[in-house]
Amino acid sequence: MTLVYILIAILVFGFLILIHELGHFLTARLFRVTVKEFSVGMGPKILSKKSEKTGTSYSLRALPIGGFVAMAGEDDDSEDENALGKKPAWQQFIIMIAGSAMNILLGVILTLVLILVTGRLYGTTVTGFAEGASSQQYGLTEGDRIVKVGKHSTGTVFDLSYTILHDGGKAVDVTVVRNGETVVLENVSFPTDGSGRVTYGQRDFYVNEEKFSFFNVIKHTAYRSVTTVRMIWESLIDLVRGKYGLKDMSGPVGLTKTIGEAAASRDGGQSLLYLSALIAVNLGVFNLLPFPALDGFRALLVVIEGISGRKINREVQGYINLAGLVLLMILMIAVTCTDVMSLFKK
Repeated sequence: MTLVYILIAILVFGFLILIHELGHFLTARLFRVTVKEFSVGMGPKILSKKSEKTGTSYSLRALPIGGFVAMAGEDDDSEDENALGKKPAWQQFIIMIAGSAMNILLGVILTLVLILVTGRLYGTTVTGFAEGASSQQYGLTEGDRIVKVGKHSTGTVFDLSYTILHDGGKAVDVTVVRNGETVVLENVSFPTDGSGRVTYGQRDFYVNEEKFSFFNVIKHTAYRSVTTVRMIWESLIDLVRGKYGLKDMSGPVGLTKTIGEAAASRDGGQSLLYLSALIAVNLGVFNLLPFPALDGFRALLVVIEGISGRKINREVQGYINLAGLVLLMILMIAVTCTDVMSLFKK
């Protein structure tokens, strides 16, 4: 079965990469930019076919860890009249962020599908407490509708549970609506899980089930999608701050293992849907970071050029992006080595 899980992981990665690159490709074609190659995967070519009409080569490469859309004038000063660098700044910007936008959109669609498959929606109104619930001792009561934990608003159980998980490791203010009035419960302490290096808060109460309606499905999809973006963004910030270390990150090996575990679980379809949505949004958000070789950095350069009215040397951009790519590859190799070592430890 391990081979099956590896194949599932490759299909998931491949599909997410395809969607990302398709965003760049379709917008490039929309603005009539010359596309030299559309590739899914990195490394040696497995298959390649060149279009006689457009001159674009469509390639499948050996390593399912990325992909690219090679456009004329992307990393050099091309004489092609349809080179990327000769297009208006707003068109270049759209092309740069289109891949990430497609991934985030896919994540939203997968989240919607997951909610429809699950068929149950839960809100933020307290209906009961776990035995010995600490939050009850700080004034939380049945019937309270929790609208805010700390500085974050809550609309569904997903964002409520995540906020408590992330922020509830220490005392937080909880804002509730009680009998039509807004009440702020100060310094509420939730039970914590400190079994690992990081301490997390835990929800110690139960919430109401909401009616499964069109409006509620859309509401839950929106809240869950926004919270997923927030979850990824806060994880990146926590990583920079040192809250997480290298061993807390996952590369292709670790994600393959996680995807395999999700597929093998009792609710394998739902777990795989959730994980795919999370990875899709993660890929979109990560690529928007203003780091060399990522789409966010290229988009930032376009904005700088648009504001200054001066072109940044394409050759210099190419070297900067190459340096960023090398650093990212080193990080990926380090994370992969950590993943492999964790497999042998178990």
